[in-house]
Amino acid sequence: MDAAVAVVASVDHLKTRKGAFRIALIPPEVLRALNDGLLETVNLNEFLALELPQLARSVAGHVGLDATSERLVDTIAMLGAFKPMQRHTHIARALYDLTSLHAERDAVAHRLATHASDVARCWAAQWVTLSGLPLPAQLEAVRRFAADSHFGVREIAWMAVRDAVIASLDEALVLLQPWVFDADPNIRRFASELTRPRGVWCAQIEALKAEPWRALPLIEPLRADSSRYVQNSVANWLNDASKTQGEWVEKLCKRWVAESDTDATRYIAKRALRTLSKGP
Repeated sequence: MDAAVAVVASVDHLKTRKGAFRIALIPPEVLRALNDGLLETVNLNEFLALELPQLARSVAGHVGLDATSERLVDTIAMLGAFKPMQRHTHIARALYDLTSLHAERDAVAHRLATHASDVARCWAAQWVTLSGLPLPAQLEAVRRFAADSHFGVREIAWMAVRDAVIASLDEALVLLQPWVFDADPNIRRFASELTRPRGVWCAQIEALKAEPWRALPLIEPLRADSSRYVQNSVANWLNDASKTQGEWVEKLCKRWVAESDTDATRYIAKRALRTLSKGP
């Protein structure tokens, strides 16, 4: 057994953990493996407990970049001046800049995108934002992250292309239509979550707050989706829209239940109307 295989094997017994409910209770062995980039986080406490400087250096070495480069060292030194999520953006940019100068940049990018650490894959997903690619190419590039097995990577995936979608909304609504028919519920959910009129921790889509019906070709095919993950996203999409176009959402939910009297559709409709149900 070579050293790399031995390292992977040494953390296998940690992969089935449930995750500590307090940061202070995270076992040292788990924390070391997380910071060494050998494990995925399993909850928010583990994510918040990460030592980003150590993880950034570990990941840089894993993917073939110089962990002692001035670009990365300077970025790590200034992390404390930024809010937590901004720190990740700065690390992603530093790794992106280093990779752009690398002789085997495609190989480096692939290693980051397939890294054992979910946080490393989040950094790779953020590269899509930095790429300057046209929207169709950005969506193609982000697809692997939209389908990632880790919930955190999937969230970063839609955030990475949110601004590009807002800037080219009509084009995006057309490009995303095949996504809502995909066999993978993560891909279907991505199309819904990406276009939520309000969303969470992201720019709002003013055009869809005013005219949510423009996205009907995306959400209509999901009205009886078998995945609860997708159902919740569609319900949240409509709940967003209900805050500016309540009458339209009410009529749409009524039509959906009449035409598709299934548990899935009733669940979506009930959750979609939760804000309106509270009344003034």
